[in-house]
Amino acid sequence: MRIGITQRVEVVASYGERRDCLDQAWTALLGRLSLVPVPVPNSLERIDDWLLANDLDGFILTGGNDIASLPGARNTAPERDRTETAILDHAAARAKPVLAVCRGFQMLVLHEHGQLAPAEGHTAVRHPVRPVADEPLFQAFAEVNSFHDWGVVSVGDRGLVATAFCDDGTIEAVRHRQHPWIGTMWHPEREQPFAEADLTLIHTLFRGPS
Repeated sequence: MRIGITQRVEVVASYGERRDCLDQAWTALLGRLSLVPVPVPNSLERIDDWLLANDLDGFILTGGNDIASLPGARNTAPERDRTETAILDHAAARAKPVLAVCRGFQMLVLHEHGQLAPAEGHTAVRHPVRPVADEPLFQAFAEVNSFHDWGVVSVGDRGLVATAFCDDGTIEAVRHRQHPWIGTMWHPEREQPFAEADLTLIHTLFRGPS
């Protein structure tokens, strides 16, 4: 399966470049699952045409960059916001699976009319999570990594369902009622070695239960 994977935008002033970047750990993680990553450029003028031409099997929205519409946003990339919005619209229309991670989860929540709020004590730490009892895909998660300044406080009214919570009440994971979409605030690619719970979750999303 070919999985479109979004990239963070970094400005490299010494070269006068605005670069798309992807952590190499994502390639290793998807390789473990026999999934082929296809990096999605952020600067395409006609992203819809690119998505149609490549006919990918699913998508991962990765971390990095603040969403430009958030108050006090830093290191923003409006071109990435446009790209990921187009991916979600494309995936919704074609029933494509989506894994949304950290910033990607935030994009998913805003796309589905949910709400974010500043989160304290969630940057470069580990903390417990509480899976919702009737969400079997998430029961294996007890403690996760955390690298975000914005937390999810509402999933909106377009089909998202909270599946795990942090002790402070913020939402750590979701699934969608109508679409094959999952969001996690933690980063599966940053677990070394990769966590079996993450591998199972991603495998199930893209390939179905073993």
